[in-house]
Amino acid sequence: MGKRKLLHIALDHLGKGDWEAAHKIVQSDDTLAGCWVHGIVHVVEGDLDNARYWYKRAERAFSDDTEKEIAAVKQSFL
Repeated sequence: MGKRKLLHIALDHLGKGDWEAAHKIVQSDDTLAGCWVHGIVHVVEGDLDNARYWYKRAERAFSDDTEKEIAAVKQSFL
């Protein structure tokens, strides 16, 4: 399965509030998109320091608006 498909699955988990399942997926993805989703995972988890680290690795400005960020990641895949 491709990395983008896996990230879509991770985003679906996040949309349902299941950050742990999403985290299992993104832990092995070091792409910019993977790091971005990893950052979102940590926002949902409530670990904002770790989230900021992953946003920095993703070369993205930090945001704690998870709905907006999930939509932005999905839009970036189009």
